[in-house]
Amino acid sequence: MAKGYQTAGDVLVNQTADGIDLNTVFAEIQSALSIWNSERSTIAGLLSFKTTTMGDSIPQGTTDSFEVASEFGVPHATSAPTALPLGYTFEDYDLRQAWTWKFARDATAAQLKALANTALDADNRLTTVSVLRRLFDPTQETNEVGVPCYGLWNNDGMVPPPALGKTFPGTTTHYLPTGSATLDSGDIEGLAKLVTDKNYGTTPGSKLLILANPTQGDLIQSWRAGEENANSQKSRWSFIPSAAAPPYLTQETLVGERAPEKWNGVEVAGSLGPMWLIQSNFIPAGYVAVVASSGMNAAGNVIGFREHANAAYRGLRLIPGNGPYPLVSSYLARGFGVGVRRRGAAAVAQCTTEGTYTAPVLSL
Repeated sequence: MAKGYQTAGDVLVNQTADGIDLNTVFAEIQSALSIWNSERSTIAGLLSFKTTTMGDSIPQGTTDSFEVASEFGVPHATSAPTALPLGYTFEDYDLRQAWTWKFARDATAAQLKALANTALDADNRLTTVSVLRRLFDPTQETNEVGVPCYGLWNNDGMVPPPALGKTFPGTTTHYLPTGSATLDSGDIEGLAKLVTDKNYGTTPGSKLLILANPTQGDLIQSWRAGEENANSQKSRWSFIPSAAAPPYLTQETLVGERAPEKWNGVEVAGSLGPMWLIQSNFIPAGYVAVVASSGMNAAGNVIGFREHANAAYRGLRLIPGNGPYPLVSSYLARGFGVGVRRRGAAAVAQCTTEGTYTAPVLSL
């Protein structure tokens, strides 16, 4: 039997104000986190794939060729292609939930779950912004074992591997200034060509996506084939609203199918030629990207989303605090890192009159 003075913290608070057992609430939040980790649909998922490795060595192509055979000679042997080590960073993040026994006594279960939803929103922002930072920022990093973690091709002297018979110079960059404060159709078409020239977004199961803030997305939705838009440009294609658009009248005939209302759980605004437009306020205003995506967390996506090798440390975790009830002073933890694996599978542009690209500042 415990001896000594009993404090206010020793009062047995075992249920919320509406009669729900605190352990039941804790179990429900844990269950919600399990669903969140397995089914979370965000732009980050369309850009990334999950991995537990610190880095990958990616073959960069070869220029070997056949030679005319001789009757007695021995042909030369094929040479192994060079490989580029591409790493993924890793950091641990956490957030604490804490309240007094009086709050736990007087709060309803809905209030406690609302706090959990706030944490889920913070996790969504953390992972999405981290992936978008890697997409829009060419700055090279190094992970904890010294493997370089790259952005897209950015005129860093490395030569992109040949694709479909095309070769590329070491000055190739997928980070472009538009030369104008207003986005035009030529900017988007140029980004798409950078990606498809390297054989991304052209194979079955892969889709070209335009990622834009609503500010730029509204401009894209106004473009029509053959009609002049910003900066005296004429679009090759007309924007076609997706199945999510409200009914409208038109005298034009649609050839082919409209873009779906959603793709992998993310809303699609419509299509511009072979590309689907996805709008999000997570995309910084004044920036736009064309990305080849194979779907949610698909292996063919551009960015690696690295998690811990130990499965127990993957995803968003709820760690119980001290005391008789695990919700009191509990912790939420997430460990992950990012790095580009396919440097040619996306291209981004900044709407600016400056002659150089400047990465956006994205806050977690």
